[in-house]
Amino acid sequence: MKKHLTRKSNLRSKILFSSFPLIFLIILISCSKMNYSLKLEMKDTPLSVVQQIPANQKGREKNVLYLSPRIIEKKEFNSKELNILLDSMYSVMRDKAGVGIAANQIGKRLQIFIIEAKSDNPRYKVLGEVKKQIFINPKITKVSENKKNFWHGCLSANGEKRGNVASYEWLEYESLNENGEKIIGKLDGFGAVIFQHEFRHLMNGTYMDIAKEFMAKPELDEGINSGKITFFGDAPE
Repeated sequence: MKKHLTRKSNLRSKILFSSFPLIFLIILISCSKMNYSLKLEMKDTPLSVVQQIPANQKGREKNVLYLSPRIIEKKEFNSKELNILLDSMYSVMRDKAGVGIAANQIGKRLQIFIIEAKSDNPRYKVLGEVKKQIFINPKITKVSENKKNFWHGCLSANGEKRGNVASYEWLEYESLNENGEKIIGKLDGFGAVIFQHEFRHLMNGTYMDIAKEFMAKPELDEGINSGKITFFGDAPE
């Protein structure tokens, strides 16, 4: 009898462990669907900002910052879920003194980002104010030949060094606003820099993946104040 029970127990264990990859896949798919959803779960509040993972470390394949986001469908505009999500993103951006935020920074694989820069922002030397703008399913349609260097930080790179990245001096875009209406426009200066920074989040990465020059913020601030470092200047070819 004991041998029979032992064999049955061993059989159950084999079935359970042989099914583990399938169970794990189901969990991953379930989590992915949650990330694709507009809806914020109760456990998502208060919202935290997803942090980047260096390219030489494990975990990027599961980190929402490095997974492709989906477009927002027509039926989802003007919904309660979208409005709550946008308000929540903006609240996090303001609380963290950011000048932009993308949906995947709060764990949502969605083609949405917000930009805004005010003159009293404590994290950045603001090069002219940038009004609040919401971009949904954005596309870049035209860019300048010239580029500008800018020392980037990011809410998803908390505590990391600033990185010098070349951005197009100006760009033209097509996008949808929060009401699902098509907007066409042009950004230059600081607005263009922020747009490209957030757009890069929708392309599965952060400035940490492309900057070739890094510097701690205190050292950078000292260099900028002394005139030894150009905060926003022409990028060499």
